[in-house]
Amino acid sequence: MSTTASALTVGAYLRDLPPDRRVAMARVCSMIRRSARGVRESMRYGLAFYELDGPLFALESGRRHMSLYVAEQDVVLKHKDALPGVNTARSFIKFSDLNRLPLDIVEKIVRDSVAARRSRVAQGTVPTQAELLKLWAIKEEAALPPAVVAKAVPAAGAKGAKPAAKRRATVKTAKKPAAKAAARSPARKG
Repeated sequence: MSTTASALTVGAYLRDLPPDRRVAMARVCSMIRRSARGVRESMRYGLAFYELDGPLFALESGRRHMSLYVAEQDVVLKHKDALPGVNTARSFIKFSDLNRLPLDIVEKIVRDSVAARRSRVAQGTVPTQAELLKLWAIKEEAALPPAVVAKAVPAAGAKGAKPAAKRRATVKTAKKPAAKAAARSPARKG
């Protein structure tokens, strides 16, 4: 798993990306914040999430491409012919080069998604995060950052704990027997 999976903020996520990806992803993030007023930005599952009454977009930098996941699947279907790399079944746009991504169409998708979400909120039909992760084929356990493993050191006063001086004294160092050391060193001729 990449270091970006453990980023706590979208800014840290972007900083950890290679330079070419950083620029592309930053432009898409900026466009989402500008076009979807009121969205809340967060990091979850190694993805940059944008929420408006629940997840609305997620952005990911994969090994060979970048993906913009869109919660409002009907909006993606509406614009599918105008965009290359659209996966309507999983409701995402895949791109590897920002120059080939028509940002004006993506901006329309963002704006239309916000309008569709507000309509769904009024109707009470907002998809849950679990439903969206299933739609986007993102497995929670696979996307979680690895757990931090810490080795416990007994406190000085704890039962069974040895004082630092005694711990050092019990560490044995391996010494070579003198005969083996002498056999390995070249003989001096004098």
